[in-house]
Amino acid sequence: MGIIAALIIGGIAGWLAGLIVRGAGFGVLGNIVIGIIGALLASWLLPQLGVNLGGGWVRDIINATIGAVIILVILSLIRR
Repeated sequence: MGIIAALIIGGIAGWLAGLIVRGAGFGVLGNIVIGIIGALLASWLLPQLGVNLGGGWVRDIINATIGAVIILVILSLIRR
């Protein structure tokens, strides 16, 4: 995946994760970074759990969103 695709997927995933986990967003750039880190986390974690969501852009966005939600939940727990 190219850097532009990673930024687009990370941005979409960060935005979706911000909507799912209300009040835990970090703005546009923060959400893009969280989405990219979430994509890395999910690309490692989901295969370890035996979860396979198929292929393509939709899978990448879903994986990144799952990872970003996990990160946002952890960060919101640490903030408290």
